[in-house]
Amino acid sequence: MTDSNTHSTAAAEPGETDVLGGDSGNTTEKDPSDWVTGDEPMTGAQRSYLDKLARDAGETLTADLTKAEASEQIDRLQDETDQTS
Repeated sequence: MTDSNTHSTAAAEPGETDVLGGDSGNTTEKDPSDWVTGDEPMTGAQRSYLDKLARDAGETLTADLTKAEASEQIDRLQDETDQTS
């Protein structure tokens, strides 16, 4: 086996035990401000969904949002309109 197959890439925090298969919370969600591509233009899917959410909320949004900004607006508008993806 190579090193990449035998060592974990995620280190445990000090005082925590590194385990597999346990409840580690939601590790798939990252704060949009931490996204590597967060400053890129929003995706087509984000644009389409934001358009729908904004219309449902009676709002207008600028069309030049970044991926991170679009994600934050989606979260906000979902909360305001009680919609989820």
